[in-house]
Amino acid sequence: MEIKCIAIDDEPLALQLIREYIKRFPAFKLLHTFDDAIAGAEYLRNHAVDLLFIDINMPDITGLELVKSLQTKPAIIFTTAYKKFAIDGFDLNALDYLLKPISFERFEKAAEKVLDYLEFRDVQKKTQEQALFVRAEYQLVKINLHEIEYIESFEDYIKIHRTDEKPVMTLMTLKNMLEKLPPDQFQRVHRSYVVSLSKIRSIVNRKIRLTAAEIPISDSYADFISKWRKD
Repeated sequence: MEIKCIAIDDEPLALQLIREYIKRFPAFKLLHTFDDAIAGAEYLRNHAVDLLFIDINMPDITGLELVKSLQTKPAIIFTTAYKKFAIDGFDLNALDYLLKPISFERFEKAAEKVLDYLEFRDVQKKTQEQALFVRAEYQLVKINLHEIEYIESFEDYIKIHRTDEKPVMTLMTLKNMLEKLPPDQFQRVHRSYVVSLSKIRSIVNRKIRLTAAEIPISDSYADFISKWRKD
C-alpha cells in the first residue's frame, strides 16, 4: 500500500520534523509540503491525496476552515500547539490530533491509525465493488456481480438476467450500466446486450451460449470473438 500525503504548516521547523518522521514509514509517500495554507488548498483540489497533515492555527485560513472547504477529503491528522482545538478537529472526523512538539512515539501511533484505517477502507471498497444497487419496483435492489449472466436493453430500460434469481428491470441505459461494471468482467457484444465474461460457455456462429440463453454478437462487436479466444 502506498499512502500519498502532504503537510501544511506555517512553521518551517514543524514541516521539517514531519518530513523526517515520514521517511521512517516506507508506505508513506510525501508528495509536497506547504507553509502557505492557500497554496496547499489549491494543491488538494487538483491532486489525489490519501493523507493530510495540517496545522490548525495558521494566519490566512485555519486548518479547520481549509478541511471544511474540501469537497473530497483525504484522511486528516491535525497538528497544533493548542489543546483547545482538539474537539473541533475530531468533529471533522480527523483520524488523530497531534500536539506540538510532536514526539516520534506519538507520531508512530498516528501513523498506525492511518494504516489500519486505509486498509479497512480499501477492503470495504473492494467488497462494495462486487455488487451494485438499482431501483426496481419502488425499492433499492442489490445485485451481486457474480450472479449476472447478461444485461438486455429495452430503450430506456434494462433487464438484468441472473443465474439463480429472477431478472430485474430498472430505468437505466445500457451505456450507463456498463460504466458501473468492471471492464475485465463484463463486455458489450451487441447494441442490446452486455454479457458476463465468466458466464460464457461457448461461442458458435456468432452466438454466445450462456447457462440458459444465447446472445447474438453484432457486426460492430465481431472482434470480441478473437479477443475472447485469446483470453
